[in-house]
Amino acid sequence: MRTIDAIRRRFPALAGDWHLLENAGGSQVPETVPDAIRDYMRGTYVQLGAGYPLSRRADEVVARTHALSRVFVGDPGVGAAAGTAILGPSTSQLCAMLADAYGRTIRAGDNVVVADTGHEANVGPWTRLAARGIEVRHWSVNRDAQDCLLPDLDAVLDARTRIVAVPHVSNLLGAVADVAEIGRRAHAVGARVVVDGVAFAPHRAVDVAALGADWYVFSTYKVYGPHMAVLWGRADAAAEIEGPNHFFVPRGEHPYKFELGGVPHESCAGWNAAIEYVAWLGGHSGAGDFGREAIVSGFAEAARLEAPLVERLLDGLRSLSGVRVIGPAVSGPTRVPTVSFTHARLSSRDVVAAMHARRVAVRNGHMYAHRLCTALGIDLADGVVRISAVHYNTADEVDAAIAAIPS
Repeated sequence: MRTIDAIRRRFPALAGDWHLLENAGGSQVPETVPDAIRDYMRGTYVQLGAGYPLSRRADEVVARTHALSRVFVGDPGVGAAAGTAILGPSTSQLCAMLADAYGRTIRAGDNVVVADTGHEANVGPWTRLAARGIEVRHWSVNRDAQDCLLPDLDAVLDARTRIVAVPHVSNLLGAVADVAEIGRRAHAVGARVVVDGVAFAPHRAVDVAALGADWYVFSTYKVYGPHMAVLWGRADAAAEIEGPNHFFVPRGEHPYKFELGGVPHESCAGWNAAIEYVAWLGGHSGAGDFGREAIVSGFAEAARLEAPLVERLLDGLRSLSGVRVIGPAVSGPTRVPTVSFTHARLSSRDVVAAMHARRVAVRNGHMYAHRLCTALGIDLADGVVRISAVHYNTADEVDAAIAAIPS
């Protein structure tokens, strides 16, 4: 078990005088991440596949990134359920690439289903397939529940559904979706499930096998790493589409067929260090080889540290007159410490300005959950105020955030 002081010493940015509670927009990084990037660029900044010693070391860094990314998401490693870890610059880019690839295989008249609780990264690319004659169906938000309800999913699924695109956690609501049940219902009609895990992956261990996900995507810069993203896909799902890389790259050469132009090698070094940090958080040394259990232990520790933070944050918000929490107003295993709210008397912009004046780093806006805000009647120009903690934040920082909200 790591102490909060030991954890915070790993993050240079936390030594400042700002309370950094905008982690859903991008988390801080432990010191080993920029160190790994610097070391790679100073000593191994050569192209892959050339065969000389430096190039072979670069090969090893990138190969380790693919391997560790599969461990990170719980790739089962055998059979059709085993998968490939595709690296790219962002979740938005990887989702756009995936939708384009499926758009060349899905027939006109078939349909895709998108959850309107999602970030636009995993909604917009699928809705654009309508231009190719593919029907787009929306799993609409129930305004009273402030979420998409399973019976409403059943109403839009049928034998011609090819894709169901959902968020594991809404980056505005903070609620953990029952992806395993969504997957069972989607697979029953023969559809693939594409899960946006950006708002989940910083908080809990991803387990693609237990979820039944066909595709799972997340941003490494929100999981204590550099600005990059990972798209994991089941082997059989990846085999049914054509990646965008050059025509002479064999169709089945995964993940390279999907990594157009290659991957940012220095960011791979940094992401390796971030995964090692998660293993360290779970009690591993963080160096050398480690397995899935180190990742699971790391996120178990993160969840233990975050549980009192989200409870304290929600209690504090409920105590304020005129504040309305958007999403679940209670803590528990189906909620992460990403909490949005509106103020009855003040704009979200003014609330954030007041919080910034007290050195509390938060933000306002629609958080790219544009369709969700529309469904909930939230002003798109002003949006919500979002406070987002992770395991390295403290009770004192939560208290400072609550105290900074104007009455």
